[in-house]
Amino acid sequence: MSDYHASEPCHSPVLPIWSCQGCDLPWPCPAERRRLHAEFADAPLTLALYLGSQFARASADLAWIPAERLHQRFLGWLR
Repeated sequence: MSDYHASEPCHSPVLPIWSCQGCDLPWPCPAERRRLHAEFADAPLTLALYLGSQFARASADLAWIPAERLHQRFLGWLR
């Protein structure tokens, strides 16, 4: 069960610009990273696969951003 409260902003990505709906930072924002890390604490490989698929989608939408920068944004924080 999630610790999410209805009064908290939703930190979902706004496509195709990949900004956070809740705080307007690049997605995944720090709040979403914390939420994802907690939600997938027992399934880190599943989290990596999920973020890898989001990285692939974002790479197509954000083609002007260097791949290594997007990789760090979507996957680099998992280490």
